[in-house]
Formats: sequence, C-alpha cells, structure tokens
Amino acid sequence: MTTQGLLSRAAEAIFWMARYVERAENVARMIEVNLHLTLDSTRSTTDQWIPLYEVANDEEAFKERYPAPSQANVIRFLTFDTTYGNSIASCLYQARENARSVREIISSEMWEQLNKFYLMVRNASPEWVSRHPSEFYFEIRTASHLFEGISAATMSHSEAWNFATMGRMLERADQTSRILDVKYFVLLPKVEYVGSPVDHIQWGAVLKSVSGFEMYRKEYGRLDPAQMVHFLILNQEFPRSVAYGLSAARDALYTVTKTPNGSYRFASERLLNKLRSDVMYGDPKEIVIAGLHEYLDHLQFRLNEVSEAVRTDFFAPPDPDPVSILQGQG
Repeated sequence: MTTQGLLSRAAEAIFWMARYVERAENVARMIEVNLHLTLDSTRSTTDQWIPLYEVANDEEAFKERYPAPSQANVIRFLTFDTTYGNSIASCLYQARENARSVREIISSEMWEQLNKFYLMVRNASPEWVSRHPSEFYFEIRTASHLFEGISAATMSHSEAWNFATMGRMLERADQTSRILDVKYFVLLPKVEYVGSPVDHIQWGAVLKSVSGFEMYRKEYGRLDPAQMVHFLILNQEFPRSVAYGLSAARDALYTVTKTPNGSYRFASERLLNKLRSDVMYGDPKEIVIAGLHEYLDHLQFRLNEVSEAVRTDFFAPPDPDPVSILQGQG
C-alpha cells in the first residue's frame, strides 16, 4: 500500500500511464522538428536522423532491426515499430494497458481519449504518414495535450493524480535533457560552426522541439548558448524546462507523502529534493565551461536514481507482464 491506501500496483500503473503518454509526445516532437531541420541542414540526410535514436541510447536496438539509418527507417522505428519499447506505438500501447488496469480510478473521459489516441496511431498508414508527416505528428502532440487537459479537468487531484504528475514531469525533465545533449554533441558537426547560421538554426530547432522558441525569444532575445542552457535547464517558469519539471514532480511527491517541507521520510524525497536544488541554483556559464555533456549525463543518471527510488518506496516489485516498470525504459 502507498501512504494513503492507494494500491501499489495502481499507483505504478498511473505513474507509467502518464509517463508513457509524455514519452510518445516527446518522440513525435523530435521527429517533427527534425523533418524541418533537414531542409536547412548542410549534413547528409542519413546523418541527420541518427541522433533521434541515439537520444534514447537505442542505437543497438535500431541496428538489430534496420540496415541503414534512412529517414524512412528511423521514422518507422520510432513511430510504428511495436517490437521497440520506446516507439510511439509501443508507448501508447503500454499507456493504454496501464490505464485499462485502473479504469476505476481514472475518469471515463481519460480512458476514451487515451483509447482514441492509441487507435489513431495504430490505424495510421506509414505510407500516408510519409506523405503528410507534419500533420500526423502535430495530431500526436495535440492528442497528448488533450489527454493531459482532460486529466486535469476530470480526475480528482488526489494521490493517484499526484503519481501521474510525478511520472509525467520526471519523463519531461529527462527528455528535455536528452534533446539538449543531442544538439550539443551530435547535431553540430564542426567546432567552427559555433555561432554560425547553422548553429543558430539548430538551436532554434531544439527550442521548437520543446515548444519554447517563442517564450525564449520574448525573455532572452537573441540565440545564445548559455542563455538557452539557462532556459531549458534552470528556468523555473517555462513548463518544459528541467527545473520546472523537477519542482512539479517534487511538489506532487510531497503532496502524496505529506512529509513536512524540508525533511525526508523516503529516499525518493531526499534524492529529488537534492537534485531539484542543485539544478535550480546552477550557473549556466559554469555548466557550459565545465562540459554540458558531462552535466547532462550526470543529470540523467540522477533522474534514473529518483525513478528507481520512487519504485522502491511506493510500488510493488516488478513482474514480467506487458505493463511492468521494466518495459520501455530508456
């Protein structure tokens, strides 16, 4: 049992339901922006698509299934490949199965929207998607936003709601860090391109991939790497920044546990609170000088530690069924 009587398996299902929907949306975002980025890139089309599976450390999984990293192969792998646990189709299947197991807890409107979302992707023709990719991936983002909005409007904001918020926000923080890491290490092919039009196009694509281009421009103006690091990692107001995600996840966790603010009863509280504090008070210039990749790699390691602590503190031990916590982690 969890702190207020919600069954551990139900809490786990709700946590991963929200997390898988968020993951599906983020995969769609990366594909959609990369489609636009290839039009302005000086690199080969093949090179441009490799980062999309490297962002989830799934290079080996891709090579086992496809002979070459062509645009068509990468899009099929990331969107429709049901043998790959992090594809959009697999994420929505796992989200739907988790939702099915807790239908008595979530609202009927949530179930209907998630089921509709899943069927939209399952029934989509890869051939049609190849001709209308922007329309398709925009529909995925819209369906995800609709599910989040319906959840906020129709589900009681109780313990179950807070587990969903934890899952969604931890996933969002992780995905934002991975998108930023790919830009820094993979998308920029030569050091002399730093500050060039190519560099600006790619930074703009990163901002667009998290729907942050307009908000960044309004707050910071010109594109500057240190300021973009601040915006995507440290900014406490932008809803897709790492700091914002960690704060929202922390608030949800403390609402569940009812632990007095600043103290700890669970390992997950201690780890998440420390990570949030370290991120919020970081210096973007120091992060860039010390090494952005090293910072993000350590950040992802600590996010995994938080997720594992949440599992240990609140969820039943995993088993090998299709909706296990072990499915689809990346």
